[in-house]
Amino acid sequence: MHYQRTIKEEISIDGVGLHSGEKVKARLIPAEADTGIVFMRADNGRQKIPLSPDRVVSTQNNSALGVNGNKILTVEHLLSAFYGLGIDNALIEVYGPEIPVLDGSAKPFVREILNAGIEKLGKARKFMLVKKPVRAEEGDRYAALDPSPEFRIEFVISYDHPLLSYQRKEFTFDHQDFEREISPARTFGFLSEVDQLLKSGLAKGGGLQNVVVIGQDGPVNPEGFRFQDEPVRHKILDSMGDLMILGTNIIGAYRGYKSGHKLNHQLLVNLLSSPDNYQLIEATDPHLVQENGFQIPRWYNPDSAQSA
Repeated sequence: MHYQRTIKEEISIDGVGLHSGEKVKARLIPAEADTGIVFMRADNGRQKIPLSPDRVVSTQNNSALGVNGNKILTVEHLLSAFYGLGIDNALIEVYGPEIPVLDGSAKPFVREILNAGIEKLGKARKFMLVKKPVRAEEGDRYAALDPSPEFRIEFVISYDHPLLSYQRKEFTFDHQDFEREISPARTFGFLSEVDQLLKSGLAKGGGLQNVVVIGQDGPVNPEGFRFQDEPVRHKILDSMGDLMILGTNIIGAYRGYKSGHKLNHQLLVNLLSSPDNYQLIEATDPHLVQENGFQIPRWYNPDSAQSA
């Protein structure tokens, strides 16, 4: 049986919010089976915000969740780490309006979770099986989910920039590949857009320590790119975090073409718009699952997980 999981020990993470620029803190707390991933503005009312597309309150350059006026920005990097490591249950107490951006990737979250340890719980993990193709479009941009025997992502980016005119990457989910190939990819932006972002009230906490800033000739960060195609890898990271807002893992194929948080959110809304589009399943019998043509993804064995 594939069991639900949580973290073994509480984790405290301090930092700055990418968009708010404020000092923020997040406490990751172990939770019982069937709790799910639940956020809470611990500094403002302590009202719980469970994962759901209905709780998305903003998709402008990040995914933000909220309820009754309380909101938490930039949840996608942490949620991507949860998806990549197979964490089904946790309470995230947030002090401030945003999750800490850290280095702009999911790697620090992965490292902290593995250092704390992963604990198996006594109930079967749940999955959402994509049964029919679903799509969200805006102009030539789109995000799509199709039936597939395994969780796969394909992403294409295309910007008016000589280095980023076309990048494409496919990723078939595997926990170790996520840790090595996807989680270190940092958020990125263009030097020419910095002033406009600041005027829009965004990126107040951004800097070379947490954003790959791309000038006409390439990154202005002294260390350059971590991967030659780091931007498209980060788009895969973001998409995994956005998909996690469903509150469960997906068995299906995601395709993104120049898409972002807005289209990802609309895709989830479209997926849930009809019960014919999906089926909720429990991983109670892996052999039965495999006989029906799809595979349960592989995650870290919590008894042997090593630090990232």
